[in-house]
Amino acid sequence: MSETVIKVENISKLYRLGQVGRKTLHDDINRWLYKITGKEDPYLKIGQENDRAKKGDSEYVWALRDINFEMQRGEVLGIIGRNGAGKSTLLKILSRVTAPTSGNVKIKGRIASLLEVGTGFHPDLSGRDNIFLNGAILGMTKKEIRNKFDAIVDFAGVERYIDTPVKRYSSGMYVRLAFAVAAHLEPDILIVDEVLAVGDAEFQKKCLGKMKDASVQDGRTVLFVSHNMTAVKSLCSRAIMLDNGFLRINANVDGAVSSYLKAGSEIANHKIFAKELSLVDIEIHELKIYPAGKQITDAIIEGEEIEFLTRLTVHNNASEKYHITYQMYNETGDVIFSFSHVRDGINLKNGTNELTCRFPGKFFNTGSFYITMLIVRNDTEVILREKDIISFTIIDAAKEPGSWFGKSVGSLKPSFTWVND
Repeated sequence: MSETVIKVENISKLYRLGQVGRKTLHDDINRWLYKITGKEDPYLKIGQENDRAKKGDSEYVWALRDINFEMQRGEVLGIIGRNGAGKSTLLKILSRVTAPTSGNVKIKGRIASLLEVGTGFHPDLSGRDNIFLNGAILGMTKKEIRNKFDAIVDFAGVERYIDTPVKRYSSGMYVRLAFAVAAHLEPDILIVDEVLAVGDAEFQKKCLGKMKDASVQDGRTVLFVSHNMTAVKSLCSRAIMLDNGFLRINANVDGAVSSYLKAGSEIANHKIFAKELSLVDIEIHELKIYPAGKQITDAIIEGEEIEFLTRLTVHNNASEKYHITYQMYNETGDVIFSFSHVRDGINLKNGTNELTCRFPGKFFNTGSFYITMLIVRNDTEVILREKDIISFTIIDAAKEPGSWFGKSVGSLKPSFTWVND
């Protein structure tokens, strides 16, 4: 029988913008007067939606608004959303770092949180002392911590520096030790924010494996925030998506990730230009990249053929002067290849052009990719270079047995023909 360990009921969090401490006494007295007269908090009425793209007229903003969900013991929940959507605020409330403005949170069990680099560490204490300090905060005895000490140090890989003050650690070493402590001191609920992005690929793999073992083998509950959709799909069974402080989606992980990618496609996969990419003889109107035969709002699945469309106009009979070259970059900023229409014998024509480049299926690995555009005149002169002009994300179709959450090494994953004579 399932057991509910986290129950979030109508959680909202209101923040005040501007200078810290400005008019706080006035606001507190005003709130108190309204409360003793049985009236609603006046600042709850003027708070505005947390939309960074809009200029509001109120100094109060809702970081979270009416959030409701439950988690069962042993469940792994992914929390996804754009930057500023309210993910970290929600985790801070669940970790009891901050209190909600309204609503209730019911939690059953001991929580360990990893919200940012060095959370809960004292910079002047050594790694050894911080392990015991964190264990004590979690309510463990010295004997229990000693029994776990060697495993923590081995997992973190910082044995040589264990007696060095952690303020001298690199950010990667900080995260290694902080995660090792949080994961090995046996909390009932483990909360992990995006901090794992600081670590290297090998350590991220170890962390994901450790969280999966904590859920499957030990029955612990895990909340995992990440912008890496591949990791979310591998680790989580369910996900919620936050947007401007509201809970928009609460569904199985495949459905939630697909909806999240679709929601961002107008920004990442599709660009429509006004006059900012208009030169004397050439004008770029539109770029879009999408799975072949599908809509721009459809998620791109690993193994699918992809189409990349460039719509432009050439003026003044200048088509022979120009061509366009693209550079493809991976998530770490490394260029993986360049491509151009002229290499395949396709030239620009005067008037409207719609260039379509088709990438074969079974070519890209899962992950995010970024395209830089170069407009070249007379084959040698680069007259415009727009970095990261468009991007797209490929999600895995299925998890591969024996691989790191379904992802092979590298940015490309071409299909080869093998012969065994």
